[in-house]
Amino acid sequence: MPQETRTTTGAATRNGWLRLDDAGLLAQCEEHGYRSSGPGGQRRNKVETAARVRHRPSGIEAHAAETRRREDNRKRALRRLRERIAIEVRSPYEEPPELAAYRRDKRLSINSRNPAYPVVLAAALDALSEAEGSYAGAAKKIGTTTSQLLKFLQADREAWRAVSEGRSKT
Repeated sequence: MPQETRTTTGAATRNGWLRLDDAGLLAQCEEHGYRSSGPGGQRRNKVETAARVRHRPSGIEAHAAETRRREDNRKRALRRLRERIAIEVRSPYEEPPELAAYRRDKRLSINSRNPAYPVVLAAALDALSEAEGSYAGAAKKIGTTTSQLLKFLQADREAWRAVSEGRSKT
């Protein structure tokens, strides 16, 4: 896990944040618009279309500036914020219902754009943390194979980087 790993009082708190809809999560955040390089031509220097959101309870921040529409950038920033919360906030492992819904025959299959993805990712990382970095131990906890857990984690570049950094420190 990353060196800046944070801990909450429990998985229910973190998973509650991850399950909120965009409006609910945004209510817990400070949002700032800013000018950024990117698409827009002459317009980009006049309009603050980039979005930065900071989750007050956890202190985690995410931003997006890929599009010319602030709404689109806000949605992208909120999706990135959910993923960062899932990666950075560790809790004692508790199997969420979402994990069982996307685990079939010891295979873990969920699209990263699925709203339940951050909860499943957080559960996998919690299991890995409790197993002290042992992929086999974590896979057993979440009811999948070691290769399926590795495939799931490697599919997410940010999660894999956090896992790799955490293992290199131990």
